[in-house]
Amino acid sequence: MRMKELMLKILDVLGLAYWLEIITNKPKCTYYFGPFISKREAEMDKIGFLDDLRSEGAQDIKVALKRCKPDALTIFDEGEEPSIQGIPRLSRQAL
Repeated sequence: MRMKELMLKILDVLGLAYWLEIITNKPKCTYYFGPFISKREAEMDKIGFLDDLRSEGAQDIKVALKRCKPDALTIFDEGEEPSIQGIPRLSRQAL
């Protein structure tokens, strides 16, 4: 395992890795993209994630950069059926 991958794994386990939290109003969802070692790395990848969500029809998008350890990568608002079909699993997402 390369040093960068090991460092990212350690930061992620400790909840210190950076994650992009993207909240959409239509559909009412919260998405987490990451993990990232640095703010800069997350900012560089953010545009691609936003473009993918917009191309799938997501609207009213808000983005926050957080140091966290998300329990789920996609959280749908209870009571609302997801309207985005085939939400892409981007390569930077943790498995």
